[in-house]
Amino acid sequence: MGQTVGGEGRQSLLGEVISVSGAFEGSEDIAAARDLARSFLTDVQAVHGLPVSGRAMGMVQLVVSELVTNARKYAPGPCLLTLEVKSGVVEVSVWDSNPTPPAILAPDPTRIGQHGLEIVMAVGQSLAVHREPVGKRISTAIVLADDPGGDAAGRQR
Repeated sequence: MGQTVGGEGRQSLLGEVISVSGAFEGSEDIAAARDLARSFLTDVQAVHGLPVSGRAMGMVQLVVSELVTNARKYAPGPCLLTLEVKSGVVEVSVWDSNPTPPAILAPDPTRIGQHGLEIVMAVGQSLAVHREPVGKRISTAIVLADDPGGDAAGRQR
């Protein structure tokens, strides 16, 4: 695994942006990607004083696991995970070298496997697929603190 921590405390025109990135090459690195997410969110709370709910901690690790697993399974070479906190959400973004957008299948409880994007769409506020000059980037956003007036993904009821 090639892990790069960068941009922590970086200022933007819209306020503080806290981010971390890591490159992952083998399937054994999926656990390392989850560990990076957990460590990053622990620092977001402890060092930067931002609230991170237990639910958010678990959902971010789940999304990281699903997106990195898909990248490792369907694209040659390494993938790049970026976590970026701004405006009360953490954006989880995974780049891989395969330019083909993922197939988003209709929910099917009888299907074995291929439920990763369903899970990401269910727990995230958004799902975006961006073609890059090489490959693609898939992103979602997870609310850091639970919203008592919203549903589990932080959306208003």
